[in-house]
Amino acid sequence: MNRIDRLHGRKVGIIGMARSGVAAAELVRQLGGLPFVSDVQPHEALEEPISRLKQEGIPFECGGHTERLLESDYLIISPGVPSGLPILARAAETGIPIFSEIELAFWVCRGQVLAVTGSNGKTTTTALLGEICRASGRPTVVAGNIGTPFSSVARQVPEDGLAVLEVSSFQLERIEQFAPQVSILLNLTPDHLDRYDSFDGYCAAKYRIFENQTPGQFAVLNADDPVTIGRPFPYAGHQLYFSVGESTYPGQFPEGVIQREGRLVGRMAGQEIDIIAVDQIGIPGPHNHANAAAATAAALACGIAPDVIAAAMERFRGVEHRLEYVDTIGGVRFINDSKGTNVDAVVVALKSVPGGVNLIAGGRDKAGDFTRLLPAAQGKVRHLVLVGEAREKIFLQLGKHIPVVMAKSMAEAVQKAFELAHPGDTVLLSPGCASFDMYRNFEERGRDFKSLIKRLKNGNGREATRET
Repeated sequence: MNRIDRLHGRKVGIIGMARSGVAAAELVRQLGGLPFVSDVQPHEALEEPISRLKQEGIPFECGGHTERLLESDYLIISPGVPSGLPILARAAETGIPIFSEIELAFWVCRGQVLAVTGSNGKTTTTALLGEICRASGRPTVVAGNIGTPFSSVARQVPEDGLAVLEVSSFQLERIEQFAPQVSILLNLTPDHLDRYDSFDGYCAAKYRIFENQTPGQFAVLNADDPVTIGRPFPYAGHQLYFSVGESTYPGQFPEGVIQREGRLVGRMAGQEIDIIAVDQIGIPGPHNHANAAAATAAALACGIAPDVIAAAMERFRGVEHRLEYVDTIGGVRFINDSKGTNVDAVVVALKSVPGGVNLIAGGRDKAGDFTRLLPAAQGKVRHLVLVGEAREKIFLQLGKHIPVVMAKSMAEAVQKAFELAHPGDTVLLSPGCASFDMYRNFEERGRDFKSLIKRLKNGNGREATRET
């Protein structure tokens, strides 16, 4: 869907100076447009992106959004920009179209797009699907909410290439023509309820991933997810289903991928396709088997051979910041799950970690209901070590059931969690919250956690030499 005509010679206002905003501005400039970038943060907080914009000769403003944005032919917004900004309301009143950064990049991408969304598992599934696509020999980029803005790589994708994207509900709010060849919806659990009026509103944003698909494109859905199965599907994309519930489809199953007798089995065009034994998949756990099944369904839809899929899944070992093993000190394991930014992600993490757990949680609340942690946490979590803006809320919801320790920083949280741990225990960072109260993003939070573990191991923590 090449729409360069929408950009050449046009004034394009870009709201948000994070990675995707700067990438969008650079793309607009490359295609003959006239970008202008605006951010509410002060100059001193934006030194790196401002330096890039100056190098490219792209005008910008910081410290607030001015009337200059209303001179634009179009507005492009970064994913983290609040939907209720007054400048967006004024733009809408004056008839200025507003698009997300993935919509902009889609206009100029010549290859096929494979898009992954859902409440949990997006990053792992996107990375795994990217590895499978690369193994097939087709030119492949992996981008979107996974860390690389789509705008920075969209023009690199040839006609026979693939763009594998992690896509958030925020990005889907402002699409117009975005129509992936394969759209995957992994699951739906309450998240971002600080942004949406209701869980249904959040689900509706996720389902926009399907709305522009044609009958020749594919919609991959989770047969084990009650929210997904209970929701109407009034879209044109050809439906594929994935399931890891051994009893979900005891006989013949619809097109897609299921787990049967310990193996992933596909069904396409009436033919069953044996893929791999689940115990050979490089990422363990039922949640990861579901992610692998979803990625397999997408890969089969693209015509990728089963042996290529299986080999890539055996090699794949997961992604940084998602249940990432960091180190063991004094018999205590440290796991970095900084990507666990909602309550259900923490539940998955707790179910995946053996033994007693000292859980580091907290950050910026997304209207999460932390009482939903109790079934997985009781009898397993020895202590909750709480940090960030949400720590008082989490304490009020869980403090009567689980011992709580408060910390003022990640460094203090790591030290206290380690001091409270027994040999054989795990210190798990799985915050259940966004990172923006203390860090720029979840990656920075995870890197800080890992650097503190390294310091602890090097003897800078007073308990680092604990006897085993």
